[in-house]
Amino acid sequence: MSSGTTGRDAPLSRWTLFAFAFPAAPISAMGLPLVVHLPPFYAGTLGLGLTVVGSIFMLARFWDVFTDPVLGILSDKFETRWGRRRHWIVASVPIMVVSVYMIFMPQAHVTASYLVFWLFILYIGWTLLTISHISWGAELTPDYHDRSRVQGAREMLLILGMVFVLALPAVIEQMHPHNVAQARVASMGWFVLILLPISVALAVWYVPERKAPTPEHVPFRQAIAVMVSNAPLRYVLAADLISGVGGGIIASMFLFMAEDVLHLGKLSSILLLCYFISGVSFIPVMLLISRRFGKHRTAALSSLFNAVTLPVLLFMPPHNNLLALGGFVLLGVNMAAGPFLFRSIMADVADHDSVQTSQTRTGLFFSLLTSTNKVGAALAIGFSYTMLDVIGFVPGGENTASALNGLRAVYVIPPVIISAAVALILWKFPLDEELQRSNRAILDRRILDAAAAGLETRTLAPSDAQSSGRPPSGEAAD
Repeated sequence: MSSGTTGRDAPLSRWTLFAFAFPAAPISAMGLPLVVHLPPFYAGTLGLGLTVVGSIFMLARFWDVFTDPVLGILSDKFETRWGRRRHWIVASVPIMVVSVYMIFMPQAHVTASYLVFWLFILYIGWTLLTISHISWGAELTPDYHDRSRVQGAREMLLILGMVFVLALPAVIEQMHPHNVAQARVASMGWFVLILLPISVALAVWYVPERKAPTPEHVPFRQAIAVMVSNAPLRYVLAADLISGVGGGIIASMFLFMAEDVLHLGKLSSILLLCYFISGVSFIPVMLLISRRFGKHRTAALSSLFNAVTLPVLLFMPPHNNLLALGGFVLLGVNMAAGPFLFRSIMADVADHDSVQTSQTRTGLFFSLLTSTNKVGAALAIGFSYTMLDVIGFVPGGENTASALNGLRAVYVIPPVIISAAVALILWKFPLDEELQRSNRAILDRRILDAAAAGLETRTLAPSDAQSSGRPPSGEAAD
């Protein structure tokens, strides 16, 4: 990896991209079940109920939102010989290993308090890992388009992690265990427990952190004022917040839609698998489109695509496996575009803030980005599960046509409205490639000036000391 300071560094190698992105696979392998599989598992199989589980997962997300900025600031402030990010990633591993085991493989009768405690611990480790990893990726390169490659590579590993963890239930079901739901969730947990330490070790060992100058001190009130007045930050956070609501509704209700409305049975896991394969397959296409139209315009077009295609689910008949497969492959075409483009855009927003404040607050900014998405997801699961109770839906039970139609409406209509709103917000996003390159030029000049000043200080120090009658540094006075 180049360690130069210009915005025209050589593109990162594919090996560097892979080694950096590898931890994203176990991150997603844990994150997907937290949204799709664990709520139905605890609500139905373990008998805690829809409203209780929906409330717990919503509260856990809000707890995560509280810890995000705290851990983001810590990630920015404390630097070791490893850099700013890698030591936090290593520290997150034992926290996640213990909590993943307790959540995915509960050993005794599960109560609401058990779920609350271990879910909150799990989110601490997950937040520490994800914020540090995303911030590290934002700092690997200063280039406008290469940042999209970094986040695109991370998104590809995220989706591949989802693909592997979704393939596990199909394998488990063929083994005919006594408790299919429990065995399915446990297999996902073991996937994370095995892969997480391996992938983190590879990333921190082979990928160095990019050198950055020590941030200048800016008074707290002044820093907050600049952040609040940062128009690009407001745009991307608003878009990510409501996008999280739409995506959370789709993810948290997917199994209910596939199994209870479309009656796909065991094919539900395969359908979700194909959905994500479609997403990862089109990431290179989205990268090409973003080079042509810019990141924010591509993300806006992606949201419009969602708004246009989601309504097909309102008319999809049950028991039609082929049509369901085609519909979800279509919906998956750009499912990955928004997440990786938002993160690439946020790296540019962090540069914009650095120009204004002389601070390096990448961790804080990405903690805000993950917070808004988590708030959106929390609101989504609380809203959707409560609405399912209101319309009288019974998971896996006998449901009236009215309840099933109500589920379709909750699944489709709010995300369509949200996708249109996201497109409108992003279309007016004020930070484009030209402004980003201008910001990088300013930051690069500061780095070069700081390096030159340091060299000059080291060169002149001995002569200055002699002319003033003081001994050079390291020499004792008589």
